[in-house]
Amino acid sequence: MAETYDALKLENQLCFPLYACAKEVVRKYKPYLDKLDLTYTQYITMMVLWEYGKMNVKELGKYLFLDSGTLTPVLKTLEQKKFITRTRDGNDERVLDVSATAEGMQLREEAADIPVQMGKCINLSRDEAKSLYALLYKILAADGKD
Repeated sequence: MAETYDALKLENQLCFPLYACAKEVVRKYKPYLDKLDLTYTQYITMMVLWEYGKMNVKELGKYLFLDSGTLTPVLKTLEQKKFITRTRDGNDERVLDVSATAEGMQLREEAADIPVQMGKCINLSRDEAKSLYALLYKILAADGKD
C-alpha cells in the first residue's frame, strides 16, 4: 500500500530540486543585482536587450519564458528607471517594441563581471555546468509538446 504513494514523496519529485536550486541561485544573484538596482527578472530582461538592442514584448516574453502579466510590470519599472523605452510599432499599433536606452546599455558595463562572480558561487565544473544547461534546455524545449 505504501508503494501507491511513493510518487508523492518530495524526494521523488524532479520539480523540487529544480525549484529549490533556482531559488538559491537567484538568491546568490541578489547582492550583485542590488548594486545595479535590478531584480533577477529585470536583469534577465536587460540581458536580452543588451544582446539584441530592440525586441517586441511578445518576442521578449517567449525568449524569457514569461507571460505578459509578469513581463509588463517589469518593463514599466525598467522604463521608470530609464533603462528601457517602450514604443508602439509604426506598422502595427498592437505591437510594443522595447529598446535599451543609453543608461540601460551603460548598465551592461557594470554587470559584465556578474557571470564570473556567479560562476564562483556554483559548485559545478565547467563540463557539469554545460551538461546541466543542456538538460534544462531539453526540458524547456519539450514544454507544450505533450
